[in-house]
Parts: sequence; C-alpha cells; structure tokens
Amino acid sequence: MFKNVTFAVCGGLSALSLAAMMLLTFFDVMGRKFLDQSIVGSFELTEMLMVVVIFSSLPLVSLRQEHVTFSTLDWMVGPGARRIQRAAVLAVCSVSLLAVGYVMWLAGVEVGETGETSAQLLIPRAPFIQLMGVFCFVAGLVELALIPVAIKDPQMLEGGSHV
Repeated sequence: MFKNVTFAVCGGLSALSLAAMMLLTFFDVMGRKFLDQSIVGSFELTEMLMVVVIFSSLPLVSLRQEHVTFSTLDWMVGPGARRIQRAAVLAVCSVSLLAVGYVMWLAGVEVGETGETSAQLLIPRAPFIQLMGVFCFVAGLVELALIPVAIKDPQMLEGGSHV
C-alpha cells in the first residue's frame, strides 16, 4: 500500500512538474523568438518546479534502490557480511535523510516566518523548502523500511548503477 501510494504521489508530482517545466520553457522560448517577449518569472517558476521534480523523485529512487553504488570490493564480502553491510548502509541513509528532512522542515518554518518570497512573482519560498523536507523524510522512511529486506536477502535490493 505504502509503495503504491508513494509511486503514485511522488511519480505523479514529478511527472506533472516536469511536463509543466517543458511547457513553460517551450512557450518562453517561442515568446522570445516570435514576440520578443519572455514569460515574466519563468526562471523562478522553473527553479521551483525543479525542486519538486528532484525531491519528489528521491523517495522513488530509494524505493527502487537506484542509487549509484560502488561495488569494487563486493567480491570480497560474503553473504552474511553483505547482509550486515546493506542493512548498515540503509540505516545510515535513513538516519541521514530523516535528519535532513527535519532540518529542511525547520528551515521552511523559519523562512515562512520571515515571509521570504521569490523576486518577481512574490511566490512564498517556505512551502517549497518544507516540501523538500517532506520528501527527504519519506525517502528516509523508505530506506528504514528496506532494512528487513536487506537482512533477509540483500540481492533483492540490487537495482542501482554500479561503478
């Protein structure tokens, strides 16, 4: 259930934001080319949409375990040690993402209290910073939930790009 909801919400937000960015860029370029007029605030909108694309994809990358990994010494590690290694890496990633999510949330609250907005369109920045925190927190929970899977069978989590 959690996996399906995460894929639907995070994947949907990421896809919609990416599509919006593409349309914005297309119309901005066409406006500059044919009307000598750029879309006001297009840079700010692109910047905010990039936040949504990048951070909403983070839980998806965690779910699929598509992180870049370095496997140069894997041949030296036996199955038992590999289970411990995978669980430890997932635990460190989980704690790190949960901590970053918490700090980002607090930063968003602070920015909200100061009323900081974008320069041209005056869009409040706080919700975007807090959204970054929420997605980091969700990714941290995903990493935490995968620890039992890693202990049971570390091969089930092989999905990343190996270097």
